[in-house]
Amino acid sequence: MARRPTIKDIARQAGVSESAVSFALNNRPGVSQDTRARIRRVAEELGWQPNSAARALSGEQSGAVGLVLARPAHTLGVESFFLQLVSGIQEVLAAGRIALLFQVVEDLDAECAVYRRWWAERRVDGVVVVDPRTDDPRPALLEQLALPAVTVGETGPVSVSSASSDSAPSDSVVPALSAVRADDAGAMAQVLDHLHGLGHRRIAHVAGMPGLAHTERRITSLRAEARRLGLGPGQVRSVTTDYSDAEGAEATRRILAEPEPPTAIVYDNDVMAVAGVAVASELGIPVPGGLSVVAWDDSALCRVTRPRLTALVRDTAGFGRLAAEELLALLAGGRPRSRESELPRLEPRESTAPPPAAY
Repeated sequence: MARRPTIKDIARQAGVSESAVSFALNNRPGVSQDTRARIRRVAEELGWQPNSAARALSGEQSGAVGLVLARPAHTLGVESFFLQLVSGIQEVLAAGRIALLFQVVEDLDAECAVYRRWWAERRVDGVVVVDPRTDDPRPALLEQLALPAVTVGETGPVSVSSASSDSAPSDSVVPALSAVRADDAGAMAQVLDHLHGLGHRRIAHVAGMPGLAHTERRITSLRAEARRLGLGPGQVRSVTTDYSDAEGAEATRRILAEPEPPTAIVYDNDVMAVAGVAVASELGIPVPGGLSVVAWDDSALCRVTRPRLTALVRDTAGFGRLAAEELLALLAGGRPRSRESELPRLEPRESTAPPPAAY
């Protein structure tokens, strides 16, 4: 097995003492500039890297940040959102030679246990927190641990008109964690305006997991936009799922079996939207002639399905980059703040059309 190079190896190769190597590699005084440059050149030639565990024990940063997903594992393999989000996070971290420690757990209690273990072991310098809950124990825990964190989304209601996306809040409302958020209300307004403009008056929403802050925000936004357009409570409805194709298909079957089924369905991800189109086909309901379908997140799946799916297009990788940038700003001593990602854009395609004439 190949042996990792050590400070002793560097000292021998450079012809200096081990203490001189330590001074040079840790940017401490005690060696000349020429000696420092020679030591660093030898370290690079030997492929030496600092030991992250030793650095953490000495009080230095570990050079890693963490991401924990508390979702059913079977829902992650088919959904493109998290893959794109992680790719954006990794793009920023890789530029700074920072590692991403990733773990999937079964529930929120297990996620909190991971944070406690990482903190005790000094495994990470900070964390990116996803899927904020309406009643979320993680912000208080992370604040107690003094573990820097950025949430992707926010746990409470957000007033977009009164918040500045690029400035820190006043001292009276400084958040415990930084956050990057999406304008779910603005996105839902685009979807409802599109469907209402086509003539749809009975609209269903197949939502994601109950208890997630963005699920509740989308459900609330649907109702608010429906009221704005003059639609009554009986004309719009939401049902929650686990984001999987199986639950998306089952929810679609139940909805379409109602005495007065909707003429349009909005799905909270691309996988459920494609499953919904398949169910409609099984039931002999043409899309879009008998049912219009909208996917909340665009993906290659939406674009290759026939008919191609109308979807909300957003830069999910950019969302991840923004989260990583905010976490690095915290680690550099910045103040927690809240920032908003770019508003998604609705891309009308072949899966939406006016409702049937009989409607």
